[in-house]
Amino acid sequence: MKYTRIQKKQLLIYILVAYGIPYLMGFLMWYGYGQGTDLSAFANAQMMYPAAGVILAFLVTKREEEIQLPKRFFITYLVITAVMLLLSIASVVVPMGTLWMGMISSAIIVGSIIAWIMLLTEKKEKRKAFGLRAARWKSSLFCILLFVVLYFARTAIAYALGGQISMMGDIFTSRNTWIMLAVLPVNFFLVFVAFFGEEYGWRYFLQPMLQKRFGLRAGVILLGVLWGIWHLPINFFYYSPGSGLASAAGQQITCITLGIFFAYAYMKTQNIWVPVILHYLNNNLVPIITASYGADVLQNQQTSWSALLPALLLNGLVFGFFLLAKEFRKKDPKVQEIGEGER
Repeated sequence: MKYTRIQKKQLLIYILVAYGIPYLMGFLMWYGYGQGTDLSAFANAQMMYPAAGVILAFLVTKREEEIQLPKRFFITYLVITAVMLLLSIASVVVPMGTLWMGMISSAIIVGSIIAWIMLLTEKKEKRKAFGLRAARWKSSLFCILLFVVLYFARTAIAYALGGQISMMGDIFTSRNTWIMLAVLPVNFFLVFVAFFGEEYGWRYFLQPMLQKRFGLRAGVILLGVLWGIWHLPINFFYYSPGSGLASAAGQQITCITLGIFFAYAYMKTQNIWVPVILHYLNNNLVPIITASYGADVLQNQQTSWSALLPALLLNGLVFGFFLLAKEFRKKDPKVQEIGEGER
């Protein structure tokens, strides 16, 4: 299926923002890395850009259709994104150690609170029209719980294969584990803008676009590849500066397989908040399963090429398997229209 004129315009704006900004910022990350600057601000800010691209695309193109947009929420989100972008630049131009990270964390928290207020005070019709309302509570809860079970099952298998199965016992007998698990639901509401930033871009906007053009399965796999490529600046200068190519290859495995499950969950629920929560859990359970409480375990990793095949097999088995789910086997699929609620 070919894209309409407006869809092409939306897609162009999205690409320019979602990919253009991170890649331009990649040059600053390269410079900052050479100066020994903490680049955490860049990693957090980058999560905001996909949704910012979607919002800008809607603000530009929906005027042509005279559609009522949730402007309060959209504009608030763009302001938060701009603040985080400026803080990222400032962290390299005027290095002040962890002070900038503290400021960007504050921006996320304050921004999330304000964003919730703006979102919940929008009319229900506007939220529904642009995929911002929660739906299908039973299937949504099922997908979230299923993800948690699969996540820990994958962890247990990985530890067992590495001869470290006792680590699971150590993790779940640790007081810190249960404290962090208890804090997770509350913390989500204070940092949701970053995870919404990715999922509103990938799952709500780009997934339906690609599935309509390339099919349900191929569209999601392509989305995983594009999602992985989007991480390149972070792979080379934040995640694994010393093994960037291996990190980028590993990122493809993660994004394709995890993207399959996220796509399945979104297709099953038509609730964007489900993949937003899943993304949040995926990132914030890492310190728990690695027993790295209070540490940024995503930064300065050493990625080994030899670890990629086991990762592919394990992630493919646990998450990629959902490519066989009935949601991907519909002969006459109804892929949700972007902004279909306004019609």
